[in-house]
Amino acid sequence: MPAVPVVRSLRRVVRPRVPRPVVDLSHPARSPLGTSVVSCAAYDREGTRLMAECGIEEALACVRGHGSEDDRGGFVWIGLHEPTEAEFEGITELFGLHPLAVENALEPHQRPKAEWFSGAMMFAVFKTVSYVEREKVSTASEVVDTGEIVVFTGADFVITVRHGRHGSLGPLREELEADPERLAQGPAAVLHAIADRVVDDYLLVADELQTDIDDLESDVFASEAPFGGSGSGGGSGTARVYQLKRELLGLKRATLPLARPLELLSDRPNRLIDPEIRKYFRDVADHLARVTEQLASFDALLDSILQAHLAQVSTAQNEGMRKISAWVAIVAVPTMVCGIYGMNFDHMPELHWRFGYPLTLVLIAVICVGMYRAFRRNGWL
Repeated sequence: MPAVPVVRSLRRVVRPRVPRPVVDLSHPARSPLGTSVVSCAAYDREGTRLMAECGIEEALACVRGHGSEDDRGGFVWIGLHEPTEAEFEGITELFGLHPLAVENALEPHQRPKAEWFSGAMMFAVFKTVSYVEREKVSTASEVVDTGEIVVFTGADFVITVRHGRHGSLGPLREELEADPERLAQGPAAVLHAIADRVVDDYLLVADELQTDIDDLESDVFASEAPFGGSGSGGGSGTARVYQLKRELLGLKRATLPLARPLELLSDRPNRLIDPEIRKYFRDVADHLARVTEQLASFDALLDSILQAHLAQVSTAQNEGMRKISAWVAIVAVPTMVCGIYGMNFDHMPELHWRFGYPLTLVLIAVICVGMYRAFRRNGWL
């Protein structure tokens, strides 16, 4: 059955992969970001961690029956961060991972999905999302950062491969180790915990986006600082709406593909997932449905905000054109009169009359003032 993909951020930053030197996979001490293997732990059948620090081969030997009777029947949880092909080669051979799944795990930006290989191993891709804190959304700001968690799940192992600088599973591991009863349910419990944590992060990011959209909506109808002005608005209003819609699209790409895998994980029997754990996947699916509904409402709201903004721009342009037209009409009066009396004909009315010139000026002033008052009364000026 397809496993559950989970998202943690809206937009993906494409970074060139920096090659790292080949490292000894059995070495217990790892830096979270400097090397591939972040953590390695073995758990017994009761969900208790067997050793504080251990190598991969040593941990696997414990759970596969080479340790004491009390140690057998557990599972190994290995965490990696952006491993290279050479770094992952030893793990591939040790656990017999499928080459196609390994290839997908090493290349980031995979679509959220869950796949089963020969019924003995499950491969899942979860999209992680993280809200980027900033004072206000601008045309250049990034709202959501995305990453990936790839999970290999077998009868006695869980291998997690993380891409991106957020979405650390360290806190989740500590939380599970504090509740041995959950870890005693095996690798499927870890898979559920990861899916649940990722979807919960979707909810948090959705709530932050709600705040940004509310601020944007307030700016549209603000009477002081025009929406999209050079002040606090931070750039073009239309561009700000587009920026949020772009981030929203990234979230949709992370969340929507998860629905079907979660449905299968919760409803379809599988020997890797205990029936009791399938019930918990239904709860994760419900949370995901809530997120997708929120995103759909956000999209509709942003469309409404954009239409309102464009209507405001159109209204402002019309008002500007009316003012220009009114002043053009007023200025046309003296222009027309001066044009007529500048034609140099010998016989023109009042041309040689002593009061002709002042009368003309008074007439022009009266007509212009009358037109000005009329335009003011009609709201054109």
